Amino acid sequence: MLKRIPSVDRYIFRLVAVPMLGVFALAASLLLLEKMLRLFDFVAVEGGPIGVVFKMLGALIPEYASLAIPLGLLLGVLLAFRKLATSSELDTMRAVGLSYWRLLRVPYAITLVLVAVNVALVFYIQPLSRYYYEQMEYELRSGALGASIKVGEFTTLADRMALRIEESRDEGQRLVGIYARVANDRDQILTISAREGSFMATSDDPDTIILRLTEGLLIQDTGSETPRVLSFSRHDLPIDLPTVEAFRTRGEASREYILPELLRIGWSEGRTEAERDASQATFNYRMVEVVMMLLMPLLAVALAIPPKRSTSALGVFVSIILVVSYHKINQYGEDVATLGRIDPVVALWGPFVVFAALILWMYYRTAHVPGGQALGALETMFAKLSKRVGKLFARRKPPSLIAEHDVPENQTPSAERLGA
Repeated sequence: MLKRIPSVDRYIFRLVAVPMLGVFALAASLLLLEKMLRLFDFVAVEGGPIGVVFKMLGALIPEYASLAIPLGLLLGVLLAFRKLATSSELDTMRAVGLSYWRLLRVPYAITLVLVAVNVALVFYIQPLSRYYYEQMEYELRSGALGASIKVGEFTTLADRMALRIEESRDEGQRLVGIYARVANDRDQILTISAREGSFMATSDDPDTIILRLTEGLLIQDTGSETPRVLSFSRHDLPIDLPTVEAFRTRGEASREYILPELLRIGWSEGRTEAERDASQATFNYRMVEVVMMLLMPLLAVALAIPPKRSTSALGVFVSIILVVSYHKINQYGEDVATLGRIDPVVALWGPFVVFAALILWMYYRTAHVPGGQALGALETMFAKLSKRVGKLFARRKPPSLIAEHDVPENQTPSAERLGA
């Protein structure tokens, strides 16, 4: 099967795949690391288990992947064609009759595969994973994920108990220095102190846990002048868990709807105008983000080829700016269309038409105009700016070296001085 694939296609595939996967991994990792720091702070404040951080990050992977895939595709194709251009391989391929459209056969095959992956992400996987993320965040805030008692602070449980723990050991398995004040059903106050303790689950009642205390003192205020004081070697203190309300159903926000739901809500007469606007804005936003991927190879080729005898990387910088700017414009268009201030088709497909026309013009200049450059004016300005900066920071010879070693043009050394 591999023998039927031309060698030039295999070569271009290797050139595109390596940087594309690298950029995809780098972009996704940076986005996840930035979110990880916030989640660690959030979980630490809420007193939840550390393992939930990685579950929440896993739920965000589809959302970040839908952003990293187009960027990885663009830079993968761009860096591959830039390498061909700077090493003069592209000129050789063009000389033997290979057009740009022929060279883009493999990048477009990769693009179609990534478009299918991105469609599955943005229309099906991402809405479900986003709802799962919101559910974990709600359960973490409400304590349904087993939020721990904060060490060194008083914690109120079920409005009947105040609990304070001095130290936690063995990842919460051993609690040291326990103090508790409990109000029982007869409005009597129990003050309990214990050296150690641990939480234990009950099999008969999932809404109650047992705090098993060892080597402590129990003081019962009975209302008389002398309270009852009891010492114990082991005492089980039942604690009622707070009631947690069930999380809302999926669909509070339009970004949680999958494709069939967006189509049904956006064009249904039984929905309110606000719901239809939000659904149509989300649908068109996802569509333009996917369709724009089909133009990424053309943009990459237009920005990848620097001027002759130049290794300028201005095209890489401009490509990142264009993609990020277009993504932000789409987000703004979605927000405005959701509010009903402008039609979703105009707000989202209008910038797409402008951006697509710009890409096609840049590709035409590069592929069909002899000596044409998509960024010719910018390249000239960038070259002049680089020369000025180079002259500004160029090192000058010290005056002492000039006096000792530099000889004026109209003066030659005498024979006597040469002999000396």
